[in-house]
Amino acid sequence: MAFPISRQKALREWKLYFFVIPSLVMVLTFSYFPAISAIYHSFFDWAGGETKQLIGLDNFKRAFGDDVLWNSFITVSVLIVFNLFKMIPSIIMAVLIHRIKSERWGYFYRAMLVVPMIVPSLVTLFIWKFFFDPNLGVLNNVLDFTGLKSLLVNIDQFFGWGVFLPDVPIGWLSQPELILPALFIWGFPWIGAVGVLIYLAGLQAIGQEVYEAAELDGVGPFKKFLYIELPLILTQVRLSLVLLIISTLQGYGLQLLLLGDSGGPGGRGMVPGLWMYNRAFIAGEFGYACSIGMILFVFILALTFINNKYVRVEK
Repeated sequence: MAFPISRQKALREWKLYFFVIPSLVMVLTFSYFPAISAIYHSFFDWAGGETKQLIGLDNFKRAFGDDVLWNSFITVSVLIVFNLFKMIPSIIMAVLIHRIKSERWGYFYRAMLVVPMIVPSLVTLFIWKFFFDPNLGVLNNVLDFTGLKSLLVNIDQFFGWGVFLPDVPIGWLSQPELILPALFIWGFPWIGAVGVLIYLAGLQAIGQEVYEAAELDGVGPFKKFLYIELPLILTQVRLSLVLLIISTLQGYGLQLLLLGDSGGPGGRGMVPGLWMYNRAFIAGEFGYACSIGMILFVFILALTFINNKYVRVEK
């Protein structure tokens, strides 16, 4: 029996509601409820149990006078700058793979980039922690083998830093002055599989006629990248930039595993997310941790707004 078109349309809409409403309920329950709970508890002196005391804006007043918190924002700002530089190798790798003429080899290189994603990130972090080991770590052994350690020692003696000493292993995670350089080195050669795939998607959307016209005009490989490929993947670069800022501001797993909950010697690796974790699970100040989360949320929202407003991509 055939239903009228209007009734068929109504049935399709009801089927859509049947799937959308439960999904919306789950999003509200597992995403919005924790956020609302955090906002609520940020106004309380709360240690995580049933007992809590309303203190109004005291947690926020305390946060604005918290030197550790604001120093952690300085640290995370430096890490954002580091991560901006780390975007460059991914862009270059995507361009190189895109320019491979053989489909088979192009597929091979894409697959080789995706395979490391199977390895749990926790394993990768512990491997890097071993790399930074002062006695057995790969990094110090490479520096000794290549003679770069002697170069660093000479530079140190010239400037009087007192960081790189002749017969002392470099303590990348134990010397306060080397915490940020170690976080910058982490992830070398800084080729992220997800970033490369995002840029590749933008590059593959460039029509072949654009390259043919460029070749007729005698445009070289570097100018192709500068005037054709880079401008046409700025949308993907902008998306990566937003995700990078959010993940860097929110993240603290790297610092927690490499440096501990105190952020390493002198707290040089402390970031807002790690300080929030420290206050909640080490100090038991869950209400104060919630207020730090709210401040962090405002920072992320403001930076995302600035990025969307001022980082424009001309079509």
